[in-house]
Amino acid sequence: MPKLLYASASPYSSKVRMAAAYAGIALEEVPVRTEDRPAELIGANPLGKIPVLVLDDGRPIHDSRAITQHLNRISKNALFPRNPDRRLEAEVLEALADGICDCALSMVYERRTRPEEMVYQPWLDRQWAKITAALDLLNANPPKLPKKITAGQLALRACLGYLSLRFAGKWEKGRGRLTRWAARFDGRFPELKSVVPA
Repeated sequence: MPKLLYASASPYSSKVRMAAAYAGIALEEVPVRTEDRPAELIGANPLGKIPVLVLDDGRPIHDSRAITQHLNRISKNALFPRNPDRRLEAEVLEALADGICDCALSMVYERRTRPEEMVYQPWLDRQWAKITAALDLLNANPPKLPKKITAGQLALRACLGYLSLRFAGKWEKGRGRLTRWAARFDGRFPELKSVVPA
């Protein structure tokens, strides 16, 4: 069985775990602490980043988007539509959600790794401006939630879960359509809620 190295707070790990569950692909899930730089993780991904999917033959796949593409191939397109325009829409939504997470993580690391007096507020402000611009765009036109969803919707749910974990009460204000979208997602796909970042 393929092995997924992940962390429960990671939005990228969450996206991949949701994608596998949604596509009906069984994975052995192995939690790791990246800061410990465990040999199993470094051996699979020298960057020490998660998630990493280790295939049965030992080949590692790292970067969550590469993993969702792999899961899509082995599930015969359970995660991305075959129609080129709809597929592009799903890929762009996944990239936007991941980009929001990139900005949010850079803010978390800025605060976590620097002494308080060295935290660079202009950097935090710049990242937050990117996040709010993307959230405002999504709030103005939330993605649909059809019966068959894509990796794009999964990525967005993981993203909003991460923002709720790290920036609770800060991102939601004025974005009622997006918060309702997340609640509808959880109501429609309750089996995925347990892997939203926590």
